[in-house]
Amino acid sequence: MKLIFLDTEGTGVDLKEDRLCQVAYKIDDKMTIKNFKPTLPISIKAMSVTNITNKMVENEEAFKESKFAKELQDLLNENILVAHNAQFDIAMLENDGLKVPNYICTLKLSRYFDDKAEIPEHNLQFLRYYYDVDSNLYSNEQDLVDEQCTNIIAHSADGDVLVLEAVYKYILNLAKEKSSTENKDLKSTIGQDEILKRMMEISEKPSLIRRFSFGKHINKLVEDVAKEDKGYLEWFLRTKEEEGIDEDWIYTLKYYLTK
Repeated sequence: MKLIFLDTEGTGVDLKEDRLCQVAYKIDDKMTIKNFKPTLPISIKAMSVTNITNKMVENEEAFKESKFAKELQDLLNENILVAHNAQFDIAMLENDGLKVPNYICTLKLSRYFDDKAEIPEHNLQFLRYYYDVDSNLYSNEQDLVDEQCTNIIAHSADGDVLVLEAVYKYILNLAKEKSSTENKDLKSTIGQDEILKRMMEISEKPSLIRRFSFGKHINKLVEDVAKEDKGYLEWFLRTKEEEGIDEDWIYTLKYYLTK
């Protein structure tokens, strides 16, 4: 199974209601990117982030039932999707009829390997510079991308795919180092296929968020807030449960409130 590094841009960030308007993916060193006309307008907030406007996509085909969608579904059936905050990209794809049987989420993995809560934020662009992988993005850029993707720009699907791949490779090395340390007394080391399997298992489960990156308790450890301001965590949990879409925060808040 090969890896498909994928990123989507949507009409907004509502996992149930919004629809994709751009998809980019890279497999076998080939980048593919295409815009689509969504079934609802792109929000002004989304346009301000992605720079994709309704005028830019008004003459594009719909994603659902397109040849592009069918080809992508075939690739997803046979390979492993890699995405940052995969929950969002999978929701965008599923909203338009695709299924994602196998995936790796670099957001959950970055949290998993940050067991000392040293990383203030885990968004893709922050990790790009925190892991210091930016210098690796440009070395073979002309060989990897077509004429539509010549700049590695944040919040463009093609640019984010290249950053995603660099971040994934860094995390894969972390996984290899951890595996080597944990199994140093064994006669044989765990192979890459087993590491990928473990990364997929981590990606499928809710991740533990150790530090606030927003709000009144920004930069504080969630564990400390549970001791100092338990009421805030209880209120936050009620809010997230009412929304019903943020499994990581729901899992985290229940974990620290019952610890």
